[in-house]
Amino acid sequence: MQVGIISDTHDNVPAIQDAMDIFADRGVGTVIHCGDFVAPPAVRHLEREGIDVHAVRGNNDGEREGLVSAFENLQGGELHGRFAELKLDGRKFAVLHGEDKPVIEALAGSEEYDYVVHGHWHVREQRTVDGTTVINPGGHFPTIPEEHRTVAVIETDSDTVEFVGVEESV
Repeated sequence: MQVGIISDTHDNVPAIQDAMDIFADRGVGTVIHCGDFVAPPAVRHLEREGIDVHAVRGNNDGEREGLVSAFENLQGGELHGRFAELKLDGRKFAVLHGEDKPVIEALAGSEEYDYVVHGHWHVREQRTVDGTTVINPGGHFPTIPEEHRTVAVIETDSDTVEFVGVEESV
């Protein structure tokens, strides 16, 4: 199973659309958004036929009721609040925005999860802590260096992670 990871889209609709095209082209069945949509209208651009979207809120997602409503209108979408535990293809995911690095480290070191996925720091990252893969997919606004304007695709069968650059026009 292919799982797409995206975060920190910050109202960058062209980047969201490009990322979702990347996920669709690669046969991703589930996308996880690690927060910082910013405004509810950006959410509708996550919708693609055959792709489920799970998301958490980030520190810049203040319009809670609007985001809840946007996800209610998104076919195959679910907004989980500030934290989610997901089981996908037999793998257990902890999902958070990730402002607090000690929380990320505690989740990674707990040996409860196969993957801890987060955003916030706008720097793509993949590392292993006690058998848990920690992933930050990167971010998507103009001040982020191009090498960090990425999404991640996890292949659960082989437990491999690939970062893919997102083209955008802002």
